Amino acid sequence: MSAKEPTLPVLPQVLAEVDAKRNAQVSDADPANGSDEIDLKSSDHGVNFVSTIMKDEPIVTRKELWSYYLYYNGDNGVGPLGFSMTLFQSLAFAAGFDPAKGPGSSCSSEGNSGQCVLPWAGGTKSVSSVVLIANGISFAVMTFIFTTIGSAADYGSFGRWLLLSVTVLCWASQYAEISLTKPSRWPVAMALFMIGFITYGATLVFYAALFPRLARNTLHARTLRDRYEAGDIPKEEYELEESMEKNRISNISTAHSNIGYIVVLCLNLTILLPLKDNPMVNNYVMVLVNSYWVMTGIWWFIFQEPRPGPPLPKGERYLTIGWKQIWAACKQYKRLPHTFIYLFAFFLLADGLNTTGTLVSICQNDKFEFSFLQNTYLGLSQAITSTISTFGFWYIQRWLKIPTKKMFVITNVVTIMIPLWGMIGIWTGKLGFHNVWEFWAYNIVFGLFQAPYYAFSQTMMAELTPPGFDNMFFGLFGLSNRASSMIGPNVIQAIIDKSGNNWMGFPFLFALCFCASLTIWFAVDVEKGRKQAVEWAEGMSGNTSSEVIK
Repeated sequence: MSAKEPTLPVLPQVLAEVDAKRNAQVSDADPANGSDEIDLKSSDHGVNFVSTIMKDEPIVTRKELWSYYLYYNGDNGVGPLGFSMTLFQSLAFAAGFDPAKGPGSSCSSEGNSGQCVLPWAGGTKSVSSVVLIANGISFAVMTFIFTTIGSAADYGSFGRWLLLSVTVLCWASQYAEISLTKPSRWPVAMALFMIGFITYGATLVFYAALFPRLARNTLHARTLRDRYEAGDIPKEEYELEESMEKNRISNISTAHSNIGYIVVLCLNLTILLPLKDNPMVNNYVMVLVNSYWVMTGIWWFIFQEPRPGPPLPKGERYLTIGWKQIWAACKQYKRLPHTFIYLFAFFLLADGLNTTGTLVSICQNDKFEFSFLQNTYLGLSQAITSTISTFGFWYIQRWLKIPTKKMFVITNVVTIMIPLWGMIGIWTGKLGFHNVWEFWAYNIVFGLFQAPYYAFSQTMMAELTPPGFDNMFFGLFGLSNRASSMIGPNVIQAIIDKSGNNWMGFPFLFALCFCASLTIWFAVDVEKGRKQAVEWAEGMSGNTSSEVIK
């Protein structure tokens, strides 16, 4: 290596420097105030970045890791993401009327126009538009949550209690859907769907933010770090093996979500088949689905090892520090260009993909007349292929040592093909999500490629995140992944409301996914981004109480 060539700082060095600096700060704390709290804010004109890597973090236990997997096993989205929307849409459809025949008519009667509207803000809105508006509002609320308290989860034990709170609220909203028994309650169904969807999205983001901290504290990761510090393995081998460890945990957790999806759908059949003529069968299914998550998710809050972050800086508040840190973090785009290019492109990609999924679900529900039973069969096909593909992609990656980005690109190609296929349905009724077999094909293809896509997108974010600043950057990632979709649903609902054709929304979604994918493929360099992230984290730990951003 040339003397002029800079060496790449790696995680062990950052950990050592963070620990040394924090110890020095603690020793310099003013004993007169009776507290060891560190004054991490040194300017009234800026905000500090504080690493959450603490000294002697507990090694991840087997019980803790399995409880982490089991939480995601139950948090699989069958209820808040799938059946809850189907129940809301079915009640709205039953309460709506055919605009060609006027109020009092039925949307399901013979000879109807094929459109269904609801009274809305002094006028009418199509049922599809109302569902998309509910999605758009939900994503807007998620945006507020992630920007307000996302970064605050880095401090103390706030993140631990935050995940517990949104989880319990989601559970409560799902149990409340037992009351949705008649069409006139569609506004209540809309409210419960939104509460469940918002809190479900929040659980995914705050759960994902735990991932980097767990990955760097597994026994294997700590052993690798010790071997590197002892000079037993070179830097390149350490970084590759550490990346593989992140991929292992990410893929196994994703597989558990799909396994839970399969188990829940199979359990649903024990109610849907014998009680298929019972008008309350869908409500009973919601209770069963939610109870499964409660039974598998509670263990994480019991076995999670304490890894608190630093104390909240003096003079700061949990409800305001998130906004300050996100603004300060965004101003770091020049120092972390690949991280922020990925976040921006993923913002657009997630918007396109999430809205595409919602639009296909609306078409699917219309095709199968809101049948929980048919949706269960379709969901099983997706869940089984998702589980197989997640393990399959992981074994292929581990065997061939394929970088994370290449694996992401392979799965991403299918992402842009889904709305492209939907576009065909504008010009013909023979293809483009008009036939039963197409929805079966969609669920199978989605399972084969989109489950690994989620796992690899999370791992890419972990590799581009500065070590020790997990909640801050995963809060931005959550903003990109979930909250970005307040744009797509609102644009699509306006298009559908004006055209009266669900399929007219697909061209916009295809353009969105295609442009975002090209940006990630050609403008994001994970290797350079990882180097910049580690150097940035090292720079933060090298200042007096972290760097103050003016």
